[in-house]
Amino acid sequence: MIPLVAFPEVVEHYAPFFAGVFSVEAFIEFKRYVSGLIVSENKTVDGINRLFVFESRNQSSLNRLLSASPFSLAALNQARLAVLASVPATRRKPKGVLSVDDTLLTHYGQDFEQIAQLFDHVSASYVWAHDLVTLHYSDDDTDYPLLFQLWKPVDLAQLEQGLRAAQVPLKASKEALKETAPRKWRGYLLGVWQRRQKQQPELRDLYDSKLSIAQDLLQQWSTAHPADAAPVTFDNWFTQPAFCNFLDQTLHLPYVGTLADGDKVNLKTGAETLKDFADRLKQEHLKAVADGGQAVFQRITITYKGAQETYYSYCQTHNIHNFGKQRLVINHGRADLADSPVFFISNRLVWQAAGITRIRRHRWPVEVYHEEGKAEGLDKYQLRDFSAIQRHVALVAVVYSLLRAAQHDPDLRDQLQRQIEITLDGSVAFWRRAAQAQSLWCLGLCISAGLAQGQSLSQVMAPFMRAMCRT
Repeated sequence: MIPLVAFPEVVEHYAPFFAGVFSVEAFIEFKRYVSGLIVSENKTVDGINRLFVFESRNQSSLNRLLSASPFSLAALNQARLAVLASVPATRRKPKGVLSVDDTLLTHYGQDFEQIAQLFDHVSASYVWAHDLVTLHYSDDDTDYPLLFQLWKPVDLAQLEQGLRAAQVPLKASKEALKETAPRKWRGYLLGVWQRRQKQQPELRDLYDSKLSIAQDLLQQWSTAHPADAAPVTFDNWFTQPAFCNFLDQTLHLPYVGTLADGDKVNLKTGAETLKDFADRLKQEHLKAVADGGQAVFQRITITYKGAQETYYSYCQTHNIHNFGKQRLVINHGRADLADSPVFFISNRLVWQAAGITRIRRHRWPVEVYHEEGKAEGLDKYQLRDFSAIQRHVALVAVVYSLLRAAQHDPDLRDQLQRQIEITLDGSVAFWRRAAQAQSLWCLGLCISAGLAQGQSLSQVMAPFMRAMCRT
């Protein structure tokens, strides 16, 4: 714990962008909370409140910022994006890519509004968690979240009532599942809801799935930025026919999705799994190379984040089962094709393997953000109220974005380098440590000034001791 005698320079530098979002009093609490998220290892309200030596206030003030202050999340997000737009390197660029992903914010216990038991693919078990869906931006210089929303578990009673009100038939034989197998009942109702939306689009309003949240985020972004036709990329979970069709037919955006080896390609000889198709292509490739013929997998090179990457790619237009005509790319990382292939599809049938691979490569930063965001406190809240949790998540996004902007802001970098005499050039995590170092420097200056004025060490340290022992 580093006691704070002043707000970190990175907070003070960008704070004016946010002044219009808050009342005068809430603006101070905003700076306190964001500073604590950067500097403190304890990201709870209590842990943050204990940091401040001279800006000492009751913990209830920070609680009110999250639970009662009337600031707008939309206005906060606009101010955050304005910070990023103010630095040339973090402005959106013509070759930028949008990506969609979600992450679990896990907790022990269920005493949180809208928390649910969700399957965690990392631990291969069900955990109590909130689920955060993020629309992310990435280019070769930077990346950051654009929009995000927490998912809410379905209200089964409301969903059932809505389906019946819309005269959607429900099987009487499934009614017993309510008591005997609640998870199967949930799956049955959601399946009915999903299938019937083609005939009755109004049913979509009964529940916001992760997929529909992703669509809403993309719709919001496209509406606000009609000239922005950046491609969208996503993993296998989001690569579903309805989602791809929405991007293609409704938003008219290019996309690069991800398929699994069990997905099927429709050939003249019949349907074949991508795994079998890729295995057959591999054998044809190896034979052709051995015989001095035309390789099936071509060597391609892409630039990603300033580095060159090489792949061995097959790229052709195929009819993909349930998706229709798609540009299919099958990539290997090794020249001998000994590694497992990966499968991408795109609705742009004239695109080549290098362009599709480059776009898909830019999906990775959203996962990095979710991990680094957790280091900034994304899942460290102890708040019970759902709206307060939403505000916490939004403020963590602010912290991440301030550190992203700081990486490329020469004025701020030069100012900090003069103070702490360290070359500043690194990741978000590095810049968080740099902010902590600057706070330690300010603490040292404060102690030195007190001693120079003739105070005893006990007198100088008294306010710091009180801050650390504050209840």
